[in-house]
Formats: sequence, C-alpha cells, structure tokens
Amino acid sequence: MTIAIGDTFPAATIKEKTADGVADVDLSEFLKGRKIVLFAVPGAFTPTCSMNHLPGFLENRDSFYAKGVDEIAVLAVNDHHVMQAWAKASGGEGKIRFFADGSASLTKALGLDMDLSAGGLGLRSKRYSMLVEDGKITQLNVEDSPGQAEVSGAATLLGQV
Repeated sequence: MTIAIGDTFPAATIKEKTADGVADVDLSEFLKGRKIVLFAVPGAFTPTCSMNHLPGFLENRDSFYAKGVDEIAVLAVNDHHVMQAWAKASGGEGKIRFFADGSASLTKALGLDMDLSAGGLGLRSKRYSMLVEDGKITQLNVEDSPGQAEVSGAATLLGQV
C-alpha cells in the first residue's frame, strides 16, 4: 500500500555519512516537530536525478526555508558512501541532507519501490517529493515515469508549501 497525504510517516532508521562517520538517522526523531521537504530519486548520479531533480532543490533551498521549511533531504536506494560522494560532486554537501536507504526497507514501507532490473538498476525508489509536518505527510508528488522530474520537482512542491 502506498503512503498517502494525511498518513503518518513510518518509523524507520536510515544511514547518513557524516564527518564523524556513518550515522543512523531515526526518521521519527528527525521529523518530530519539524517541517521537512523529502524527495527521493531512483539513483544517485543518474542523469535525471543529477541534472534535473536535485539541482531544483538546491536552487530553491532558500525559498523553501523562507516558507518555514526546517530542512531538505534527498533519499535514494544507494549506500551511504555513494550518497556522500553524490553530495560532494553535486555541490549539495552541507546544504541538504543525503540519506541512504541501501536495503530499500524505508522505500518498501512507503510503498514507493519499483523494479528497474530491466535497465540494470534493480529495486529502486520511485521519484517523488513530499512535505512532512511533525511526522505527517501533507503533500506528496509521485512521478509516473522515473525519467521525469516535473510532478516531483522543487517548483511544484514549493508552490504547495
């Protein structure tokens, strides 16, 4: 079952590479009492993710914060080393959080997983963006095609905040 607007974000722990090493991030604690933009991509370093989706959130970072967003995070079914490398290569390090869902456990719990094995990518996340306020999903935008970043793009979500 796919998560929907009005649902509570599921309890989950994901990984993040920090200056101090690998950290477990308890998403219930991360979301508690905060307004968070979370967007997901099928894979770090993939063309649409790197050239279209991520840049929009980086470019609109200050606009989201001006609307009361506390933090922006990107999630991918990649390991934390890949996510850290993507953060550095993209210029996003220190600007937004790069979360790794290496086993896709959170992605499956959200019901937003898809099988891209035919393209050599295996199990991945659908491309989406969401606004989560105090643990409750208040906006959710899911792309029909992994190669598109319009419905889930920063401009769309910024207009919904």
